[in-house]
Amino acid sequence: MVTTMDERRRVFLYELIGMFFIIILGSLLHFTFELSGNQAIVGVFSAVNESVWEHLKLSYWPALAYALIEYRYLKKLTNNFITAKTVGIYLMPILITIFFYAYTAVIEDSLIMDILTFILAIIIGQLASYKLLTSKKLPKNFEKISLIAVVILGLAFLIFTFYPPQLPIFQDPVTGEYGIINH
Repeated sequence: MVTTMDERRRVFLYELIGMFFIIILGSLLHFTFELSGNQAIVGVFSAVNESVWEHLKLSYWPALAYALIEYRYLKKLTNNFITAKTVGIYLMPILITIFFYAYTAVIEDSLIMDILTFILAIIIGQLASYKLLTSKKLPKNFEKISLIAVVILGLAFLIFTFYPPQLPIFQDPVTGEYGIINH
C-alpha cells in the first residue's frame, strides 16, 4: 500500500490536518451543550458537565468524524485503516485521563494543563494512527475487532451521558452531579 515517500507524506499530512481538526472541533464541543439550551441530543456529543468523562467526548467524536472523512481518501492508500484510526481514537481519551490524574496528583487542576493534556493526547493519537496506517498489513480480524471496539466506545459515551456510574471520573467537580439527568 503506502510504498513511496510521497504517499507517506500525504498520509502524514492527513494526520496533521486531523490534529488541528480534532483540537478545534473538540474545543468547540466544550461549549455546544450549554449553547444549545441543554438539548439532550447535543449532550451526547458535547461535554454536559465538567467531569473528566464528559471531556473525553471532546476527542472521541471529532476524531471519529475526521476518520470518516479520511476514509474516502486514505482507505485504498493505507494499510489497517480501521485499526489505525481505532487505536488513535482510543489513545486520546486514555491519555487525557492518565495525564489529567497524573498532573493533578502533583499540582492543582489548571486550565492551561487541561488544554495541553488535550492537545498532547490528540497529537500522540494521530501519530500512532499514522504509524499503523503506514505499517505492514495486520490480520483482517484486527479491522473487524477495531470496528466493534470503536462502536462500543461510542455507545459508552451515549449511555454514560444519561446513566453515568457513580464514580469520580463521571462526577462534575463543580456541582457534584453526574451526567445530563439534572440539566
